[in-house]
Amino acid sequence: MTEQASGAHHPQPRARTGGAQQPATVEHVTGAQSLIRSLEEVGADTVFGLPGGAILPAYDPMMDSSKVRHVLVRHEQGAGHAATGYAQATGKVGVCMATSGPGATNLVTPIADAHMDSVPLVAITGQVASAAIGTDAFQEADICGITMPITKHNFLVTDPADIPRTIAEAFHIASTGRPGPVLVDIAKDAMQAKTVFSWPPQLDLPGYRPVTKPHAKQIREAARMITEAKRPVLYVGGGVMKAGATAELKVLAELTGAPVTTTLMALGSFPDTHPQHLGMPGMHGSVAAVTSLQKADLIVALGARFDDRVTGKLDSFAPYAKIVHADIDPAEIGKNRAADVPIVGDAREVIADLIVAVQAEHEAGRTGDYTAWWKDLNRWRERYPLGYDLPEDGTLSPQQVIQRIGQLAPDDTIYAAGVGQHQMWAAHFIDYEKPATWLNSGGAGTMGYAVPAAMGAKAGQPDRPVWAIDGDGCFQMTNQELVTCAMNNIPIKVAIINNGALGMVRQWQTLFYNQRYSNTVLHRGPDDEPVPNTGTRCPDFVKLSEAMGCVAMRCEDPAELDAVIAKANAINDRPVVVDFIVHEDAMVWPMVAAGTSNDEVMAARGVRPDFGDNEED
Repeated sequence: MTEQASGAHHPQPRARTGGAQQPATVEHVTGAQSLIRSLEEVGADTVFGLPGGAILPAYDPMMDSSKVRHVLVRHEQGAGHAATGYAQATGKVGVCMATSGPGATNLVTPIADAHMDSVPLVAITGQVASAAIGTDAFQEADICGITMPITKHNFLVTDPADIPRTIAEAFHIASTGRPGPVLVDIAKDAMQAKTVFSWPPQLDLPGYRPVTKPHAKQIREAARMITEAKRPVLYVGGGVMKAGATAELKVLAELTGAPVTTTLMALGSFPDTHPQHLGMPGMHGSVAAVTSLQKADLIVALGARFDDRVTGKLDSFAPYAKIVHADIDPAEIGKNRAADVPIVGDAREVIADLIVAVQAEHEAGRTGDYTAWWKDLNRWRERYPLGYDLPEDGTLSPQQVIQRIGQLAPDDTIYAAGVGQHQMWAAHFIDYEKPATWLNSGGAGTMGYAVPAAMGAKAGQPDRPVWAIDGDGCFQMTNQELVTCAMNNIPIKVAIINNGALGMVRQWQTLFYNQRYSNTVLHRGPDDEPVPNTGTRCPDFVKLSEAMGCVAMRCEDPAELDAVIAKANAINDRPVVVDFIVHEDAMVWPMVAAGTSNDEVMAARGVRPDFGDNEED
């Protein structure tokens, strides 16, 4: 087993891997009881799941005063995304559960999502009885084979005696090194059989040894390069968040004086309002952030993976920059961009050591002078700030809706976004000052993520407000989990940014397909006619949400915007859904078209920045 990595984890209770052992707890139980006891011992307090035949034995002992809270979802995909939202909001391992066959395969999308975004997740699935495995039995699927490319590791358990050790190993793998999903598939007869439960188990993972401590020589070289650079940039990825290294990042940034860019997965790891923060880089990043990387002579990548959405056309990305690349996953270093100084290690330890090394450089009289660099950066920020135009017809601007939600929400609010235009606007127009306040599907770009992820975040952080910023397309994929929220006292708030279309796809059709809007209009029939017998809206999100036990409102008038948001914020005993009817032609800017160079960033439609200089030398 090899380690895959990009950031560490928040501390998670787990079994011992060696050394002095406490006296074991031994009980005679069924395999199913052993499973639930094991979940209790590793510190799992919430499981999102849906029962079925093969997993049914595991559900019976949950009724026996188990410490594990089970949240009954309406679809297994919702269970997986809820576990992800729980993990992202709490820093603990998220847990989801499903039965065999279609139950298990419905978890594939959220498992892939967690894999792309390095989220600690344990998915537990029931499997047909051992003797029936491989016979195409009813509701059989080789879920271990199916998920092999999208998990850090997976297990098939056919011996009930293996359950405690397997659960302990699964949680250990999911939460250490580069976090990620682990699947545990348990045969039904293993759960039904009698066994001995013994805790703590001895873990047996001889090939799994994540490197967390960076090499001192590489740290010293990185510090030297930072002080010698004229145009450095700290390129911060989600690994910094997962390592719990945000405080260290702030110290390093202020010590060096270098500009900071934070990826979509790292928003909140460095305060948005900090004067050194240039914003998000990439396809829809700020002009200053995108251009800083293109003009930099040194990029210090911390827990980032040079994703295609950040680099644009790879061979034209940051042509003048030397690269310091620090990541806990050695497979990421050099994968997309060769590193001049490769550093394998946990982001928190890397940054802490870098602080000491940079301080040593300063004490030796070597400090970076970035005065001219900041003059350029500030000029780009001032000339091409993030912004938007209000619609001339007086309709709601989607950017304004999202911005006001962020401005009117309490400071400790958690935001979960779907995927598309509203995701980018939420990234741009809400200020993220603290870690774990921004949840989204970054790598996989999974529509339908927001509602169940918000549900999981609220289940894990019940005292904090949680807003799901969703689109009308995304909302129609997983909105049934609002029933789960209503039934389980999980009062999330949902903003539907309703432009009647698949907005980001429509934007591409506008820009690249001569406004041929093929199959992106959601609220009308194929001939752009109203759907018969439904009125003007199909579905009516207010009626639909009310039918699912929510308080629901619609807002179409900008004059009512603040009052509607305030009313939603004041309701905390039930889920709230607000259907914001917004202008359909709003676009996300800035933008780097897919497959093009970041040098071709567009500040707005038809507006290409004129930098007026060339910082090549």
